[in-house]
Amino acid sequence: MKHNFRDIVPKPDNPRIAGLSERNACQHVEQRMTIPRVRDFMAAWKQRAEEPFHGITTDGHKIPGLFHRADEGAPTAQMVAAARNLLAVATDEERAQICHPVDSERWRTWSNPELYVNRFGVRLDEIRTELRDAVLGVLQASMSADGYEKACNCMRMNHFLGELVNAPMIMNEYSYNFLMFGTPSVNEPWGWNFYGHHLCLNCFILEKQMVISPTFLGAEPNIIDAGPWKGLTIFGDEETKGLDLMRSLAPDVRDRAHIYKLMKDPAMPADRWHPADQRHLGGAFRDNRVIPYEGVEATQFSKAQQQKLLDVAKAFLSYLPPGPLSARMEQLEKHLPETRFAWIGGYGDDDTFYYKIHSPVAMIEFDHHSGVFLTNEEPWKCHIHTVVRTPNGNDYGKDLLRQHYESVHPGHLPGGRKVA
Repeated sequence: MKHNFRDIVPKPDNPRIAGLSERNACQHVEQRMTIPRVRDFMAAWKQRAEEPFHGITTDGHKIPGLFHRADEGAPTAQMVAAARNLLAVATDEERAQICHPVDSERWRTWSNPELYVNRFGVRLDEIRTELRDAVLGVLQASMSADGYEKACNCMRMNHFLGELVNAPMIMNEYSYNFLMFGTPSVNEPWGWNFYGHHLCLNCFILEKQMVISPTFLGAEPNIIDAGPWKGLTIFGDEETKGLDLMRSLAPDVRDRAHIYKLMKDPAMPADRWHPADQRHLGGAFRDNRVIPYEGVEATQFSKAQQQKLLDVAKAFLSYLPPGPLSARMEQLEKHLPETRFAWIGGYGDDDTFYYKIHSPVAMIEFDHHSGVFLTNEEPWKCHIHTVVRTPNGNDYGKDLLRQHYESVHPGHLPGGRKVA
């Protein structure tokens, strides 16, 4: 039976949302931090943020030689123009908030809940319209047209959720932070990040090459049924293409992919399900997580099924401009022999599910969640999280940055620190 998210919109006096209309984003954090499990969650974030970056691996050891400097046709000139326009629009005080060194640890302090904890850079609902538009101009110059539209749609979904639960000062179209790293240049490394509820993007650029990961895109609900964006839906391709791939597999191959039958399965080890992250493994403050391969090898797929898997990955990576997207897909295809596909949950028309594509050069996750603001205790299809990571040390373009400074200042990053 298909569900209607309107059935799980909480009443104004529901404890999930009671009092939200009276709080701004900062007051909301103060209130939530009185809850012990939230304090524990934040303490774990802080501890992980203090760890030196290593990158996601399958066994604690990075595979060397996976990433290489190349001209991949990134739209560097238009990105630089947009970034310089932003800096020209900003005041001295605003530039001081926005700008950070290219190797700043601030890059890793993004987060996807609505909790306004990491108050770095500028927040779009707190700044002038001209500056906000200039920030969005940087995103638009850095992404494909479809990718930028998807990012905007995540922001619109967030605004709609804020209206549904009467929390417009906490969740709205512009409740997102932006930071820039390094100096915009066609020759030197730089980048930016953008983060808030259900939309987190990290973009690194070096000459004509770019990395956009980690990313976190989500929605609760994933459809808008009223107002100026009525009819908008999101993540349809990721959902249907993943389901089509799972259903296409031969029964014995599908059984190997199907690692857990239930979304919260008693057979799961303790660290396979988290109260906040639920099934996805590569969320905020998980930069160094050891994530073993799960599921079935893509070598067990037919050629047509391997192409389906690549098409699923492409649906997630469509935020990349054409040249970098082509290069990323070539990477994925090259490493198909080492790629695994894993599935949790059902694969009927109305079933909720999680799946993961995991290779040495990419980890892609899709997850149906239970309600945070909506009241469904079990996962529903209307609440979706998606994650993209670049394992083995190249999230945030870290491995490309290392290679760049090895060639310019062997063994060191700016400031004289040794490369990790």
